[in-house]
Amino acid sequence: MKIVIVLILTNLFILLVMRSLNENNAKYLLAGYNTMSKEERENFKIKEYLIYLKKFWNKLLLYNSLLTISSYFFLDELGVVIVYSISLMLPLPIFIYQSNKNFKK
Repeated sequence: MKIVIVLILTNLFILLVMRSLNENNAKYLLAGYNTMSKEERENFKIKEYLIYLKKFWNKLLLYNSLLTISSYFFLDELGVVIVYSISLMLPLPIFIYQSNKNFKK
């Protein structure tokens, strides 16, 4: 049970970071955006991107938490960690592809 609590707390921490992101601190917190030149930042749709980013991570963390809790009843601790890791990492290439396609002017 300890492992599930740790994984859920990790999800809550990620959720807290996502909730605290805004246009003012994005240039410090978002990888890639913080290395863009001023001209590149002006050509990037940051408002829309932050909405998309927050929606994506909210859904991902919700489904990940549900999957982690339900896998706890069927698998041992190592299996739960593997399910957690895969369910967290698997959607990221889709996120990267959609981000690159939709948010560059």
